[in-house]
Amino acid sequence: MVHNKEQQLLDDLGMLAEWTDRYEYIIDLGRRMEPYPDALRTEDREVHGCQSQVWLDARLESGRIHFQGDSNALITKGLVALLIHLFSGCTPRELADASLAVVERAGLREHLTLSRTNGMQAIFKRMKQHASVFEHLEPTT
Repeated sequence: MVHNKEQQLLDDLGMLAEWTDRYEYIIDLGRRMEPYPDALRTEDREVHGCQSQVWLDARLESGRIHFQGDSNALITKGLVALLIHLFSGCTPRELADASLAVVERAGLREHLTLSRTNGMQAIFKRMKQHASVFEHLEPTT
């Protein structure tokens, strides 16, 4: 499932020749996210390591992880949305095995500031922490 989403992202970004258009695409992803509830803007959901404020919530339903997130900065919110798009719906094991290689293949890393790249890695690390917790909660068969 992750690979299909990654390929779709690469295809979408590949249709945009200019990086300003790619930034707009990422910002638009953030704009289209469901509103993040104020009740979830808590310290334990805040992702540290990001220059902007970022919140991430996760729940496990039917063996799959579902994320919600938000940021107070447009591009960062778009990056949160991008990661949520890629990894929501994964099983804990799928997410544990996932990487951010798509970021390299899409050329995002070379066009993001170091602080945004570090922030994206911090968000991904938090996602993987959730996967680890959920993996231990899943019943063994």
